Formats: sequence, structure tokens, C-alpha cells
Amino acid sequence: MKAEYRKGPVLLRGRNVPKSSTSGRLLSDQDPPNWLHEDPWRVMRIQSEFVEGFGALAELGPAISVFGSARSKVGTDDYAMGEVAGRRLVEEGFVVITGGGPGVMEAANKGASEAGGVSVGLGIELPFEQGVNEYVNLGINFRYFFVRKTMFVKYAQGFIVLPGGFGTFDELFESLTLVQTRTITRFPIVLVGHAYWDGLVSWLRDTVAADGKIAATDLDLIHVTDDIEEAVQIVADHARGEGTGPEEPEEGPVREGM
Repeated sequence: MKAEYRKGPVLLRGRNVPKSSTSGRLLSDQDPPNWLHEDPWRVMRIQSEFVEGFGALAELGPAISVFGSARSKVGTDDYAMGEVAGRRLVEEGFVVITGGGPGVMEAANKGASEAGGVSVGLGIELPFEQGVNEYVNLGINFRYFFVRKTMFVKYAQGFIVLPGGFGTFDELFESLTLVQTRTITRFPIVLVGHAYWDGLVSWLRDTVAADGKIAATDLDLIHVTDDIEEAVQIVADHARGEGTGPEEPEEGPVREGM
């Protein structure tokens, strides 16, 4: 099968697949005066992505975003948990949102789709990446990461985070920052897998919080569990207003690096 690449609404295959992405070109150095002629037009493209995303997702209803590795294979524990998460969220009345790719994202979309629910995939234009997986029944392919990330947060009432890599960490820490700084209304962030996440949580507590870089109460924003049913129940209860949730972080100045 030939390599496939989606550039906005355009599908490219074979030798037409580019070696750089739209986000990459936006962030790359440019020799003047090219930026003067190109960047203003990018603003219009960025605006159109926001409009298309808002238009497609505004009437979704209650939704939960599920994150995790694109490298998790069918038959692994992570993939199986993703399927269960997608199915159980639909049974609880939620739309399931993922990054639309393979691995855990595919698993959650599969569980949601096979349960008869709305299975959303928010894809991203990247060199040599697969398109939106076959279990997505509402898909949007974005050119710009920051537009896509806005959609993940804006239309979700909670995050379930399975083991993943840099992309998963990016979404996790952005959501923690937004909640910790009260930029967005608090919603639950559940990490699934003590063996995978406990080292990170210990480092945050024993090094970052101990050195005063975050408050000890900031760790209350994270819930870690091995039970995917518990993860679903936490986000479901909170979205319905039934969960008590952690205490609000103490008031104080915005910390350096925020």
C-alpha cells in the first residue's frame, strides 16, 4: 500500500507525499522578506481550521478525550484497555475523542464505534504518518497542532490517559497546566497504569514539589489507577456533577515557567 498523507482536505500518495508538515514550515526559520508575503495568508488558513473544528464539534454533547501511544499493538494490554475505555464511555453516554491514529487511539475509537457511539478522531498532518483510523466516524484532519489541541480540551469533560510517549506527555502536561492555572474549568485527569505512571508521579512529588516548583496540592489534579472501569467512573461521575473531586489548589502567584 502506498504511503498516504492528508494535507487538509487534500489526499496525497506516493511521490506526492511531502517531506515536511504545515506546522513544521510555520515554525521554521525564514529569510526575509518571504515571511511578509506568506505568514499573513497562514493566518487565514489557521482561522479556517478553527471554524471547521468548532463547526464539526460544537454539537457533540458530553465527551471524554482518551490519549495513549500510537505504537501499542493489537493484543497488548494497553490496546485492550483502550477498547474497554471507548466502549464503556459510550455506555455511560459519552462521545469518545482521540487523536485518530493507530495504537491506543484506534483501540478507543474501535470500542466506541462498535458500541454504537460517536467516535471522534482529531488527526494531524505529519510526514510519514498514517491517516485517521477506520473506526473513526467523525474525523477532522488538522494542519496545526495548536488548533487540534484546542479541540481536545474545549470539547472534553475529562481525560483518560493510557501509557504513551511524547505526544501523550504533551497533552497530559498541557491539560495539567491549564487546570492548575485555572485557565479552564477543572475536569478529571486519570492516568491508567501504576507501573507506567508511578515513577512520574513520584518525581513530581519528591523532586518538583519538594523543590517548590509546584504546590503539593497540585498533585491532587492527577488520579492514577490500574482499573479502567474506575477511570471511566471517575470521569463520568465528575461530568455529571457526582464526583467530589480534589480540593482547589492554594492561592498564590503564578510560578516561574507557567
